[in-house]
Amino acid sequence: MARRPLPRILSSGSASITRGREIARTAADNATDVLHPLITVTRGLRLLAGAGRQRWAATPRERRGHVLFLVAACVLAVALIPYGPLLALVSVMGAAAWRGRDRTPAKTGPDESEAARLRALYEALVPHFSTADDPGPLFSHGGDWEKAFGTSYAFDGNGRLTRLQVDYPAYFTDGDPVARARVEQVLHAKSGRGREYRFDWDEEANHLLMTVLAALPTTVAAQRFVTAPGETVLGFTDADAVRRTVPVQDGDATRDASPVIWRTGARSAEPHLLIAGHPGSGVSTLMRSLALQALQHGDVLVVEGGGTGEYGFLSGRDGVFAVECGLSGALATLEWAARETERRLIAANRARQAGHPEPEDIRRPLWILLDRPGTLGHLAAADGRQDPQELLEIPLRHGRAAGVTVVVADQLDNLDSLTDAVRTHTRARVVLGPADPAQIESVLGTPPHTTPTADVPPGRGYARLGTGEVLRLQVPATPDPYDEATSESERQAVLSLLPGGTPADRTPVPESAAEPAPLHKEQLIGAPVAAEG
Repeated sequence: MARRPLPRILSSGSASITRGREIARTAADNATDVLHPLITVTRGLRLLAGAGRQRWAATPRERRGHVLFLVAACVLAVALIPYGPLLALVSVMGAAAWRGRDRTPAKTGPDESEAARLRALYEALVPHFSTADDPGPLFSHGGDWEKAFGTSYAFDGNGRLTRLQVDYPAYFTDGDPVARARVEQVLHAKSGRGREYRFDWDEEANHLLMTVLAALPTTVAAQRFVTAPGETVLGFTDADAVRRTVPVQDGDATRDASPVIWRTGARSAEPHLLIAGHPGSGVSTLMRSLALQALQHGDVLVVEGGGTGEYGFLSGRDGVFAVECGLSGALATLEWAARETERRLIAANRARQAGHPEPEDIRRPLWILLDRPGTLGHLAAADGRQDPQELLEIPLRHGRAAGVTVVVADQLDNLDSLTDAVRTHTRARVVLGPADPAQIESVLGTPPHTTPTADVPPGRGYARLGTGEVLRLQVPATPDPYDEATSESERQAVLSLLPGGTPADRTPVPESAAEPAPLHKEQLIGAPVAAEG
């Protein structure tokens, strides 16, 4: 059925209103140009009068008589000389015009380069925010970008966008992640690469707010954080992302930082952690940071599948049960951890049935840190032995009730080798290093709300605790103190957190001493069996 044309009065009404607005705007601009000298002189007279009142108020009372006499004498002299009043009037008007001039005119809009950037961004969004049958499109080729952006934008000193609010039409499918991703990709590409952007979609008001996030500081080193027992600092995030702050030592100064707190123990909803990242992304740094914080209130058991010896500085310390790098030691240690978890469960159950508090030997938390389990799994499969991850099933299932916390770390390309028990029970997740949104979503379960950059420092990534929000993360610098590339200040910061001995006595140990003594390992494996008997 053919569409009837609108009446002439309705079709030409909007055009008449538009022409009326243009005429009124032009008349106002012309009047401002004509009256600009008068406005300048009036502003100057007002400023001169205000300065005179301030000068008179600052004059002491005993001197005001002399000032009045001097002013009266000047007025009399000006009145008596030829053309005196005219010269005085010209002088006052000149001073007022000079005083009332616009010294620093306020910026009322974008300059030419900024307007060109906004216009190009508007044209790039037209295919995503417009349809052919829209009678009054908000986005159209050659349209007015001010209707979509308004004045909600900001630029930095280099002329690059730092903030932009986009008003999009109501028919845009803002609930579709694919449609959102296309728009975010266009904004990211046109606003400048190499920066991290955050996109906040307001579906109710049809607004999209894009902001450029400042880089998280990397100057916070390993130290004692102000936390309660059962709380562990994974790293630090944006100030508006969390409600809590902790004092940290940043260089020579102390400031408040926003931490990402991971809670463990019997009341934790995410008692176990999974860390993923590429080599050199800071996975081992986070593992060392967790070990140093765990030793403050608990015991630690470290199993390293990479065999690089990055945890050798923990060997022999108080609270460190073992630091294993080989397959045989890893299997024996994890087998002991499974039996220890069962023993703790039995002891806690008996204490509850008898109405007694839990024994002291099961109150101290036990941390199992497993780095690179995929490598150990390949070695076990080649040797025809049990996969070490299978021994983690009991600590993962019953660790929260037994006070056992499991932390598993592996590379992103080896996550397919993780068992179902590890994937199911590690509900706290961390992704470190450069990764595309698809890889981050595969680990965290949801894509990040920011655009990851390709070049990031070690320890930079994202964290998500359970079903919570994805947070940006910067891990505190915790290098291997026995590494030659570690600076002296960072080495002392890590060594000062180790239990047992004094910092002066902590010297690097040879590679042969990186593995625990056989006697210590036998005592470790044999002690829980005796306790069970």
